[in-house]
Formats: sequence, C-alpha cells, structure tokens
Amino acid sequence: MNGLVSQPPVDPATLLRQHGVQVTAQRLAVLRAVARRPHGTADEVAELVRAEIGAISRQGVYDALGTLADKGLIRRIQPSGSPARFETRVGDNHHHLICRGCGQTVDVDCAVGSTPCLTASDAAGYEIDEAEVIYWGRCPACVAATAPPADD
Repeated sequence: MNGLVSQPPVDPATLLRQHGVQVTAQRLAVLRAVARRPHGTADEVAELVRAEIGAISRQGVYDALGTLADKGLIRRIQPSGSPARFETRVGDNHHHLICRGCGQTVDVDCAVGSTPCLTASDAAGYEIDEAEVIYWGRCPACVAATAPPADD
C-alpha cells in the first residue's frame, strides 16, 4: 500500500457551493459535460449539455464555462489555431500533447522534477506560478496510418 487515501468524488453541486458559485441546472450540466469530455470545445460541451437537459443557448454555455473557469473549477486552454478547450483537471501544472493529424489532445505531466517548467532562464522579476506548454506531434494512430507498408 502506498499510504495514499483515495477521496470520494465531490458532488458537483457541493463543489459549486464550495467555490461560491450559485448552483443552476445549466452550470451542473456544463461541469458534468466537461468532466465527461476532457479537452472538449464549447460546441462539444453544448452538445452534451443539450443531450442532458434540453435547450440551452450558446451564450448560456459560454457564460457557464467562463464562470467555472474564473472560479478555478475547470481549466481553459487555447492551443494555437484551435478553439478554446476545457478540462476539469485543475490544481496542478500539467501540460498538453496535441496530434497535428487528428487533433486528439492528452494531458502530460511535467517532463522531470516537480515543476521544472516554472524555472525560467530569466524570470525578469516575475513570480512565476504557472506555465502553459503544448507539445505538438502525431498520435500513434496517425503515425501508423501514414507508415509505409512493411516489405514481406
């Protein structure tokens, strides 16, 4: 046993209240949608929310995403050339790996040490508390799809 105690997941309504956010059906549905679809776009979140609760305006989804991100309940990332994406993994300094072929996005922890990316070669007097690193490449499926056939 590693000595770590697993904590039960926090009820979404309780989580909203703990962060001073008024509990609404729309915010709960958006939070659940982001949890079900890590790195989803606002449109993808809206599609999941509509499937769960019915009608919600695009602006309603954007407002809920903004509130949840402002309160630190979700994280907003915006890779170059891509719409904003949202995830519930917050409170750590992880990064992202994005496939240039299919756009799949996955989480990746800092390369070595606790947070080496927070040690800039020249911090210019700043107190750095977060770094946003995006690695670009091709996922295994896209690499396999473009590999030349093996000679027999």
